[in-house]
Amino acid sequence: MSKSIVVVGSVAFDHVKTPAGERKESLGGSATYFSYSSSYFAPVKLVAVVGEDFSDKYIRLLNDKGIDTTGLVRQKGGETFRWAGTYEKDINEAVTLATDLNVFADFKPDLPESYRNSEFVFLANIDPDLQLEVLKQVRNPEYVVCDTMNLWINIKRDSLLNLLKKIDLMILNDGEARILTGQKNLIKAGKMVLELGPKTVIIKKGEHGAVAFSGPEIFMVPAYPVQEVVDPTGAGDTFAGGVVGYLCKSGATDFASIKKAMLYGTVMASFNVQDFSLDNLKDLTPKMIDERVQFLRSITSC
Repeated sequence: MSKSIVVVGSVAFDHVKTPAGERKESLGGSATYFSYSSSYFAPVKLVAVVGEDFSDKYIRLLNDKGIDTTGLVRQKGGETFRWAGTYEKDINEAVTLATDLNVFADFKPDLPESYRNSEFVFLANIDPDLQLEVLKQVRNPEYVVCDTMNLWINIKRDSLLNLLKKIDLMILNDGEARILTGQKNLIKAGKMVLELGPKTVIIKKGEHGAVAFSGPEIFMVPAYPVQEVVDPTGAGDTFAGGVVGYLCKSGATDFASIKKAMLYGTVMASFNVQDFSLDNLKDLTPKMIDERVQFLRSITSC
């Protein structure tokens, strides 16, 4: 029987502006991007909350990828979380124009019984107190991965530090790593995050790839060379989905496996940024994914 991943995070509607165009009311959210990406590798069980305005067509879109939405709660009398942002000045950094948490403001994850034996857990960038509560609900997870964001580092630092002692892998971006550690140098920052508890740390660097730390070992992977970035929204969560999905599928979580997983995460993110929302992730094939992985390997070997 194959192992599965439970992901807890946000499902949202996004209004995004980039140099390539504008998209309103597009499906987004950390749990959405992660789930869609990781579903290409392993069974995924989604925990999130949406409002009455969340159409059944979106449920079908997720279910068609084999994503279990039993844990997706549709809250009566409320609206789905909405985010608006622009990348018009810098394609690598979003400027938030509006955030309406709506039903997500009172999100209290409650894992269905069928989710509680999941072997892999991904805690997207929600409140670390909620992340800790989710961990209490999973019986004996083999591998726990978390993400975070600047807000929680600044206002929930103690809870976040407590969480980091209980996880196996932390995935965060370069700005978050610097804020968490106070270090400008990413190598120093990565090593300092390791000292906080995770067995492995991956720092995402956007168009400059990602770097992983585990004990004395360091591994770097460049970003896949995409000629035109249409919309980078969700790229980090898509990357994480590829990483965790590959690890779950392979059944191994040693550093050698994590290095391979980073190639798959990088490739999934490369597909994601080539169109708005999930549009370029919908019809991928294993061959398309493997071809990009092989190309990435070819440009990184001597």
